[in-house]
Amino acid sequence: MSGEAPEFAEETADPGAKKSFWGHLQDLRVALIRSVIALVAALLLCLFQIDRVVQVLEYPLRRLHMFERPRPSVAFEVGATKLGPFRVTREQFPGLPPGDAPNAVYQVGIVEVNNQPVVTLKLDPKASVADPVDIKLSNFSPAEAFMVAFHVALYAAIAVSAPFWIYFLGGFVLPALNVKERSIIFKWLGWAVVLFFAGVLATYFFLLPVALRASVQYSELLGFDAYNWRAEEYINFTCKFLVGMGVGFQFPLVVLFLVKIGVLTHKQLAQYRRHVIIISLFLGAVLTTPEVITQVAMAVPLYLLYEICIWIAWYWERQKRRAGEIVDI
Repeated sequence: MSGEAPEFAEETADPGAKKSFWGHLQDLRVALIRSVIALVAALLLCLFQIDRVVQVLEYPLRRLHMFERPRPSVAFEVGATKLGPFRVTREQFPGLPPGDAPNAVYQVGIVEVNNQPVVTLKLDPKASVADPVDIKLSNFSPAEAFMVAFHVALYAAIAVSAPFWIYFLGGFVLPALNVKERSIIFKWLGWAVVLFFAGVLATYFFLLPVALRASVQYSELLGFDAYNWRAEEYINFTCKFLVGMGVGFQFPLVVLFLVKIGVLTHKQLAQYRRHVIIISLFLGAVLTTPEVITQVAMAVPLYLLYEICIWIAWYWERQKRRAGEIVDI
């Protein structure tokens, strides 16, 4: 232990005058004001770029058929307006270009034949059709468009301003910690950020399209029309699912922290597998939307992460056993 004393000699020295309670309260007030300013600035920026933010949230709708075989599609351009793309077959639209699953764009025009207007279709070889979207998002009230824009911008602003308000609030907390405590917090916080983004990205590119596709198929099974959704409900569903999965992916950190402080062992973790299945389903209901599809979509990766935690706990105990810190009885 004597070898560790020089490392923290500076921390044990008298740091000088300490702030009063009101001084710390003033620091917290400054940190909160700066965080709010960063959030408001990000909100204004996102409102000016709201169309691009909405396109980002609509991207999972374009991946509903990612596990299905590509099918031909066709779109039509009438002036500056684009209709489609529509999924068709060669029997339904013989004018499709060659290929297994061509995506064609036709320009609609009018020519006169014997003084009669005739509609023409001209294939645009340079244009590329976007991924077909079966689901149409709609607003059903005059004010709904403004509410949807504000909610989307608010969700995006929280994400964009996160580095700033985390920095400001961290600047309030970190001065109270010593070097060792800061090192530990930075390490665990780093893994928390990695797991959060891993959960968000896995949901955005994989789990969310699967859940949306399952929802469509289930609605069709019930005999309902599943291709016209309220925009506000879709935005809320998507954002809650993304954030919920990011928070849910912090579950391994809680488990490993309990292992680190000696509350749990890898043998105990292995015994609690059945309990973790229930906990994962419960977290799926609390952190996302309370429905079976999202519950299962969240429970499966959480349980897989729990299995990884068991192996990590086993490895840690093996390292301690080799160092002589654990004695088997």
